[in-house]
Amino acid sequence: MYILQKQLGNINKVIQPGKAIIVYGPRRCGKTTLLVKMLESVKEEYIFANGEDIGVQNYLASRSIEKLKGFVGDKKLLIIDEAQKVENIGLNIKLMVDNIPGVKVIATGSSSFDLARQLGEPLTGRKYTLKMFPLSQLELSGMETQAQTDVLLESRLIYGSYPEVVLMEDDSKRVLYLKEITASYLYRDVLELDGIRHSDKLVRLLQLLAFQIGKEVSYNELSAQLGMSKNTVDRYLDLLEKSFVIFKLNGFSRNLRKEISKNSRYYFYDTGIRNTLINNFNPISMRDDPGMLWENYIISERIKKQEYTGILANNYFWRTYDKKEIDLIEEREGRLYGYEIKWSGKKVKKPVEWLNTYKNSLYYIINKDNYLEFIA
Repeated sequence: MYILQKQLGNINKVIQPGKAIIVYGPRRCGKTTLLVKMLESVKEEYIFANGEDIGVQNYLASRSIEKLKGFVGDKKLLIIDEAQKVENIGLNIKLMVDNIPGVKVIATGSSSFDLARQLGEPLTGRKYTLKMFPLSQLELSGMETQAQTDVLLESRLIYGSYPEVVLMEDDSKRVLYLKEITASYLYRDVLELDGIRHSDKLVRLLQLLAFQIGKEVSYNELSAQLGMSKNTVDRYLDLLEKSFVIFKLNGFSRNLRKEISKNSRYYFYDTGIRNTLINNFNPISMRDDPGMLWENYIISERIKKQEYTGILANNYFWRTYDKKEIDLIEEREGRLYGYEIKWSGKKVKKPVEWLNTYKNSLYYIINKDNYLEFIA
């Protein structure tokens, strides 16, 4: 069963001769499926190359225009899956789009750091970048009624939304699959980098973050708990972000001296991965962290919606030293939007200090009654 991916429409909008499209996303999120589905409507001849293939690497890492032309031949579309495995891929894609008339290139990668390092400068002005994530509710709403979505909400919070997890109907199989992803795929891109030797500490770092959803993270505290230098912790966090395991929000501050802005909050792109790291698949009624899960879920889904629908926003949280806070601040179109995310139905007082300080801002409460409009 195929669930229509939002980036399918976006990739078809931006594909054009003389340009490259770079698709980033975590392993198993559906990048290859996206390409296969896109090719169903392609009428021209194409080459689908796997960057893990040694023969493909031999051609695409060559830096020889003639060799690259020989590989592409008379085809007008080249797709490179797992492109981060090909040395000098950025420079070679540049050589192809500059020297092979009419060629279109699509490259996918399971991690952004290798590709970003190789593609940034060579492909300036020659590429479009699209990000992919585990399935979004925006995509799932296309195949579900609202009643079905409401029933499945708890499952999404506990098991996440990787495509295979969504399509499974057995919770025990979901758990096995998530454990397999976490053990075999989640850190592979990070661990393949030179100098990353402490996979156990990488896991422990993620576990510590999993218990701090919605709270500011102290790098010094993490450093002490892990027995690692603060610089190493910073580096690991950066790599985990670039391999699409976690993302961070920084504190928003513009006017008040008592606003917290130095620390960050970390969230997981997928709640199923988060729950796997702490080995907790209990139902919501038996958990002490539904508020954390809900906040993580809503913010990650909102990030997906921003990417897929072209909402241009800077994202923050807001908190003062006297503990007044807003979970998510979006800065877009010259205006500030504050969102307080609540699992329980308790009434929430409007943050008067925020509204008085930022006169043009808006404030909303996101709960189980209105969340779908916000994320889907």
